[in-house]
Amino acid sequence: QVQLVESGGGLTPPGGSLRLSCVASGMIERIYAMNWYRQAPGKQRELVASMIGNSPHYEDAVKGRFIVSRDSTTQYLQTVYLQMNRLAIEDTAVYSCSANTHLNPPTYWGQGTQVTVSS
Repeated sequence: QVQLVESGGGLTPPGGSLRLSCVASGMIERIYAMNWYRQAPGKQRELVASMIGNSPHYEDAVKGRFIVSRDSTTQYLQTVYLQMNRLAIEDTAVYSCSANTHLNPPTYWGQGTQVTVSS
């Protein structure tokens, strides 16, 4: 199985930046993608960005502001980062990391980290 731990959330004013990290442990050799989701109060969870192998993907709401990257020093997809720039109040949410794997069950989730954008 796979365990995921996120870190890096916090409080920042509008226009600020934060960097989230997600570290996987366990059967990391079976991970083929890692994703960042967010859920704002009263809203459905939405996909923000993904790292599929070495290929980053972004949803329109964050293109040009967020950057997803991975730790390229390891062979396996184990650690991903989400650099969030030009943060806006509407980016306030709990950000969660997930991993897609060739395991059963195939998807694993971290506990989430709170990001609050407020003046």
